[in-house]
Amino acid sequence: MKKQIPIALIYSRLVFAALIILLAIQQPAHYRLLINVLLVTGLLTDVFDGIIARSLKISTVKLRRLDSIVDQVFWISALVAAYLICSTFFKEHAILLFLLLAAEAMTYGVSYIKFKKEVATHAISSKFWTLLILATLIQIISSCDSSWLFMTCFYVGMVTRMEIMAILLLLSQWENDIPSVFHAIRIRQGKKIKRNKLFNG
Repeated sequence: MKKQIPIALIYSRLVFAALIILLAIQQPAHYRLLINVLLVTGLLTDVFDGIIARSLKISTVKLRRLDSIVDQVFWISALVAAYLICSTFFKEHAILLFLLLAAEAMTYGVSYIKFKKEVATHAISSKFWTLLILATLIQIISSCDSSWLFMTCFYVGMVTRMEIMAILLLLSQWENDIPSVFHAIRIRQGKKIKRNKLFNG
């Protein structure tokens, strides 16, 4: 049963994603608060599914790939919900959002073209960006406004997307859990890398 916990935590985010979209459409009482609670809970499941899997020694490549795919579904659902609630904000920042989404799509494009697999680098910088995404979405969903936080999220997002593309271009074969571009360089040089046991396998 213990070995099923990480898988259950991963799939729970699909349930949260569906609930977030439903709440954004129906907009019942306190729906903004409920969505934000689901966002925070979803992030916590993302943190702990990896930690628990590594502690149980079941953190396989298949599990990490599943985690990456579900993460994309969860955050896209959160973005769609924010748009449904605050479409004006998205229209006002359409160009920046397009650039950010295009950069994200490019990372997947590079990965699929080069390795025929999705991105699963789980870089440390991307984890920091995820926290910024969470904070930004919470602010947007709560007030339909975000100034410096959104801009910070945008620039950090662009930098982290460029790092991921650099990691993918440096790798000669697909690998998951690459903490940074520095680690990708060491792998390319045939050197061993040290991963953080808590966050990067």
